Amino acid sequence: MADRAPRLASLDVLRGLTIVGMILVNSAAYLHDVSGYAQFASLGHADWHGFTVADAVFPAFVFMTGVSIPLALGSGGGGLDGTTLRRLLVRSGRLFLLGLILSNLYFMATPESVLFRPMGVLQRLALAFLGAAILYKTLGPRARLILAGAVLVLYWPLCLAPYPGGTVDLLTPGANFVGWFDRLVLGGHTYVKGTLGFDPEGLLSTFPTIAQALLGVAAGDWLKARRGSAGLLAAGTAMIAGGLLWGLAFPISKELWTSSFVLLSTGIALLLLGLLHEALDLRGRKLPGASFLTDFGVNAVFAYSLHMLASIMLTAHILKIPYAWATPLVGDRTAALIPVAIFIGLIWMVVAYMRKRGWIVKV
Repeated sequence: MADRAPRLASLDVLRGLTIVGMILVNSAAYLHDVSGYAQFASLGHADWHGFTVADAVFPAFVFMTGVSIPLALGSGGGGLDGTTLRRLLVRSGRLFLLGLILSNLYFMATPESVLFRPMGVLQRLALAFLGAAILYKTLGPRARLILAGAVLVLYWPLCLAPYPGGTVDLLTPGANFVGWFDRLVLGGHTYVKGTLGFDPEGLLSTFPTIAQALLGVAAGDWLKARRGSAGLLAAGTAMIAGGLLWGLAFPISKELWTSSFVLLSTGIALLLLGLLHEALDLRGRKLPGASFLTDFGVNAVFAYSLHMLASIMLTAHILKIPYAWATPLVGDRTAALIPVAIFIGLIWMVVAYMRKRGWIVKV
């Protein structure tokens, strides 16, 4: 479209930082679960409520999905024609399908021992993108923010609503209406199994995810209007404070994607975006590692998919050698990051070559 904004260096760098973070967190968890390697607590997700470095990564990508919408789709609020709706449905459908494949690699290999999982990371991104993009084209900026706020507020009593056969306790995994709904609809296909099973990328918790993407849309509008970084930094600070305060009553939980979690994680992403926007887009500074992160950010979904497909490389014997060598020198937790760093480096070689050749894979 004629009014598309130019590509922002800050968005590519932050998207790249997020993807590298996702690869780091997933790879460290894979080695911990499969090979028994030690792991820094901050690189693991909170068991149910709480917040770690790992918990900030995925919501940042949801937020940036929203940021990219005004920069890619042109003007908003003017209505949604059939052609645009079909494009959005096809794009989100492809992303959802890719997510289904990546979420069920083990199921496709051994269907007799692994249950099919319909939900997952890319499926959630697809739904968040579709919902936020449709709302961007049909509602004005103020209406979108009001709707996002209303969803976050109403999600609180929804989590507290009574459910059949149990007592609500937001500090107990799965003991809430949202978890019960996942068990009802998804049955045994939830990520966490059992009588209190739930899915961290489940059905009802997709609604606050869409709200988070709408907050990203607002940030994208701000960037597109070239209003500077001060507003982003102020909004980020306010959201962090609001999320922490709300978390005293409505626990911060990635697994439940609570509203307090949305505010806290969005605030962190906003602060980073504001700082990078000021340094890269407004002042034109060359930050260390910016090119490395941009290589990942330009082909973010491809890099994520590649790491999922290639993760078995982490258990290769050749990567166990530096781990064994370094453990007596730096400790087992730090040594466990060496195979992860090598793995990230291998993926970087691919995406760096792609960027050099101008290859951008769009789903």
